[in-house]
Amino acid sequence: MWMMFFIAIGGALGAVSRYLVGLAVTSFIGIGFQPLATLMVNVTGSGVMGLFYALLGLGLITSDHLRGLIMIGFLGALTTFSSFSLDALSLIEKGQIILGLTYVLCSVFLSFVAFYAVMILTRGIIVGH
Repeated sequence: MWMMFFIAIGGALGAVSRYLVGLAVTSFIGIGFQPLATLMVNVTGSGVMGLFYALLGLGLITSDHLRGLIMIGFLGALTTFSSFSLDALSLIEKGQIILGLTYVLCSVFLSFVAFYAVMILTRGIIVGH
C-alpha cells in the first residue's frame, strides 16, 4: 500500500513538473514549440532514469519506496511518450513531415543516448572505472 502512495506522490510531482516545463518553453519561445518542451523532458528524464538505474544496479539505492517515487512515479509522469506521439502526429498532420520525422528520430535517439551516457558516467564515478 505504501508503494502505491509513493508512486502516486511521484506521479503528481512529475506531471506538474512536465506541465511547468511546457509552460516555460511555450512562454519563452512561443506557443508553437510544445514539441521542444516534450523533447526536453524526455531527454532529461531519460538521463535521470539512467542515473537511478545505475545506482540501483550498483546497490546504492535499495529502497523500493524511493524507486517507486522517482523512477515509476516522477519520471513515469514526467517523460510521457504519449505526448511525444501526439506532438509528432500534429506536426505531420500540419504538413511538416520532415520536421515531424526529425522530431521522432531525435526524441528516441537523444533519450537513449542520455540514458546510456548518464548510466555509464554514474558507474564510472562511483566504481572508479
